Amino acid sequence: MDDVKVKLADVKEQIEKKINHPYLLRYIDSPVIDEDKLLLLISFLDDMEIPDSKAEKYAVTAMLIQIALDTHELVKNDESEDKGLKHRQLTVLAGVYYSGLYYKILAAFDDIRMIRAFADGIKDVNEHKISLYQKSPDAVDSLMNSVKKIEASLFEKLADVFSKADWKEAASNLLFLKRLIAEKQQFLKEGTSIVFEGLKKLTFPKVKEMSAEQQRYLILICDRYIDFSRNIVDQYLRKIPIANELLEQRFHSIFNNSQSVAKTFVEEG
Repeated sequence: MDDVKVKLADVKEQIEKKINHPYLLRYIDSPVIDEDKLLLLISFLDDMEIPDSKAEKYAVTAMLIQIALDTHELVKNDESEDKGLKHRQLTVLAGVYYSGLYYKILAAFDDIRMIRAFADGIKDVNEHKISLYQKSPDAVDSLMNSVKKIEASLFEKLADVFSKADWKEAASNLLFLKRLIAEKQQFLKEGTSIVFEGLKKLTFPKVKEMSAEQQRYLILICDRYIDFSRNIVDQYLRKIPIANELLEQRFHSIFNNSQSVAKTFVEEG
């Protein structure tokens, strides 16, 4: 576990140095590094027979891409908040800046497959974000697939390069599970979330204000996908003998969180 912790800290430090732009950080929040995605990347690349230097470069690049995608998404969310035009403009600029960082690293790669994999992952994430935010899916499965692709496309494309189907399934379903838990928590706390708005449109298209029973039904739908993904993660985790203790601990923490959220809803309902 110590080796993984050291690699995690080292790569995180490299990312923080690259995204540290004093002027931007005077006006916008420092970008969040998703440590679960970083842990997955490091654990996965640690299982590949590639030099540590190359593995670190892949991990840093993937996380810079993720930060750039997340930063661009903040612009849309800021439109409904009192952040001001300058804040939105600088957020756009920050997204462009972070994008430039990963393009610079990609340009130094002597690996066309990896460049194409990251490019395809970016394309998939953006396409499914458009679908989700425009509420265009015509079925619950399509909606949930878009959520999964937004969270996991970059990792899936990377796993495809190395032909690691077990890692692909375990990681993509874990990231999907984590996102659904967050959406469910937001719905329980605030009465809305982007995923639950999509579920409402598909399930109760003519209803403006949902009843408690209708809300429970949407929770039930979400829980079914959470349970299904949790079982898949558990199944594929057993097929990855090199999965480290830190990663297993994080898996079980997310599983326990999903059960805790479900219990809270039952108790409060």
